Amino acid sequence: MAIRHFLQFSDLSLTEFEYVMERARIIKRKFKNYEPYHPLLDRTLVMIFEKNSTRTRLSFEAGMHQLGGAAIYLNTRDSQLGRGEPVEDAGQVISRMCDIIMIRTFEQEMIERFAANSRVPVINGLTNQHHPCQVFADVFTYIEHRGSIAGKKVAWIGDANNMLYSWLQAAVIFGFHLHISTPKGYDMDMAQVTADASHYSVFENPSDACAGVDLVNTDVWTSMGYEAENQARLAAFDGWIVDEAKMARANPDALFMHCLPAHRGEEVSAGVIDGPQSVVWDEAENRLHIQKALLEFLVVGIIKD
Repeated sequence: MAIRHFLQFSDLSLTEFEYVMERARIIKRKFKNYEPYHPLLDRTLVMIFEKNSTRTRLSFEAGMHQLGGAAIYLNTRDSQLGRGEPVEDAGQVISRMCDIIMIRTFEQEMIERFAANSRVPVINGLTNQHHPCQVFADVFTYIEHRGSIAGKKVAWIGDANNMLYSWLQAAVIFGFHLHISTPKGYDMDMAQVTADASHYSVFENPSDACAGVDLVNTDVWTSMGYEAENQARLAAFDGWIVDEAKMARANPDALFMHCLPAHRGEEVSAGVIDGPQSVVWDEAENRLHIQKALLEFLVVGIIKD
C-alpha cells in the first residue's frame, strides 16, 4: 500500500473522510462498551512536539495505547532535531524505527519536508498553517449531533489562523458554506486560501456572520507563538467575542464549538461555552476517536468487516 500522509485537510477525499468517520463511530462504540480492540498491536507511534500540547498529546498517546500499540514522546528540545539535525535526516532515521509519526510544529514546510523523507505515514498534529485533526473532529462532532454538514452554514469568528484555513478546505470537501469575520489587520492570507469564493463569505461585522448559521466556531485571539502581540490583539478583537447576542442570531438549533483552551470573557462568554448549544466537551473527546480511526486507516488501510 502506498504511504498516505495527513498533513492538511485536502489530503483525503470525501469518500476517505466518510470511511474514517464510520470507523470512528465503531471504535468509539467499542471504547464506550469497554470492548478491547487492538488493530495496531505491536505498532509504534512516534510523537514529535515542537509546540506544547495537552489535548494533542493525550489523545494520540492514549489512542495508540487503546489500539494495542505504543506511543513514544519526543520533544525537539530533548532530541537532535533541536540541535540542528536536518529535518530530512530525521525523517529518514525516525521512520525506520516506527510505524507512524505525528508532528506538532510551527511551519508547515517543516512537516512537508519530513514527510517527503519518511517511510511511514505522517500526521499533522498542528502547524501555524493547518490543524486538520481538530477540524476533522469538529466535522465529526457536528454530524454526530445534527446529521450531514453538507449545505450547512458555519461561522468563523476571530483570528485568521490555522483552524480557519483547515475549515476552508473542509468546506470544499464536505460542501458547506463558511461565514468569516476577522478584525481589520487580521484578515486571511489569500495565498493560503485554496477554496474558491463560492465556499465562503466575508463579513465586517461578526454579528452579521452569525446570522442564520448552523454552527458558530471560534478560537483564542492570541495563538501559540504570538504571545508578544497579546495586548494589541485584545484591542483589535474588541467586539469579536462570541456571546449570547451573537448566538441568538444563529439558527435556533445551532451549535457552538471551540478547539480549546478557551478564555471566558475574551473570545467567548461563559454563558455560551457553558451553555446548552455548546458541544466543546464532545468535540474535545472526539479528537481521541477520530485520531484512532485515522491511525488505523493510515497504518493498516481499509478494514472490511
